[in-house]
Amino acid sequence: MKTSNALVLLLVLLYINASTEWPTHTVCKEDNLEIYYKSCDPQQDFALSIDKCSDVATHTFNVRASMTLRQSIKELHAKLNLIINGKTVLTYSETLCGPGHSKLIFCGMQKGEQLYYEGPVTLGIKEIPQGDYTISAKLTNEDHVTVACADFTIKNYLDY
Repeated sequence: MKTSNALVLLLVLLYINASTEWPTHTVCKEDNLEIYYKSCDPQQDFALSIDKCSDVATHTFNVRASMTLRQSIKELHAKLNLIINGKTVLTYSETLCGPGHSKLIFCGMQKGEQLYYEGPVTLGIKEIPQGDYTISAKLTNEDHVTVACADFTIKNYLDY
């Protein structure tokens, strides 16, 4: 009996290690707007949700996000790429945490701590462009190590 339990455990561990992709998660799906994400960090997935899909089209909406940090955040750099039809059409980068400026409440958190945020987020844009596209987001720390990484698929058919 012990041998069969050990064999099952070994097979489960091998399956987990062989899987290199995380599932696609649905952030929201309503009549005219759908948002999905998939972690592009092979070692870690994370949780993200919003209250209502239609709120994303407004200036500010409520979000919940959670993950266990694999890296400390002394500095945090964000890089976003807007991808349409497989081609990067816009790149944006910003330092979110660093000496003299900490824009986020989790700046300074240590490896192994649970990052949890629940509250408002403001995108700083007036509307989400219509169409189907991908936003690739990557957060790296001061050592250029990935803290979080995701590809967001957005399908927006809202008529503003």
